[in-house]
Amino acid sequence: MMTKIRSRLCGPLAAGLLACSTAAWADDPAPYPGTVVTQTSYSYSALVERLTAAVKDNAMGLVARASATLGAKSIGVTIPGNTVIMVFHPRFAVRMLAASVPAGIEAPLRFYVTENDDGSAALTYRAPSSVFAPYDNAELDAMARELDVIFERIAAQAVGG
Repeated sequence: MMTKIRSRLCGPLAAGLLACSTAAWADDPAPYPGTVVTQTSYSYSALVERLTAAVKDNAMGLVARASATLGAKSIGVTIPGNTVIMVFHPRFAVRMLAASVPAGIEAPLRFYVTENDDGSAALTYRAPSSVFAPYDNAELDAMARELDVIFERIAAQAVGG
């Protein structure tokens, strides 16, 4: 009985969320300070591959991936390419937690790859210094400035020629 109730509620809910997400394309592409959005000529899958390689080349860890595209496909819906790539490294996690346990909710940091209507892709991320700024913690700020440089290098490598 509970499974039937869940499927009746979750099916329309999932469809509604997908409908809302497609309407969100008109939203401000950088609603938070420190958001970097780079349009590329790469295809969605090529940019995901390039970003994955750049993360590894810059000695960071690819912690996880979340793909709305794959989630939608699992319920029979096709949406443009959409993946969040979560990145961090234990050397920074230890420092972050030593400076502020509450800041732990910010890790891993994220890169966001989205497919455009023309088949090209965009790379979006928030500068780590912006992510950690609300904690007003000098140790976090110093670590975040180091991460800013790394994230800039990762993004430049991913979107570069």
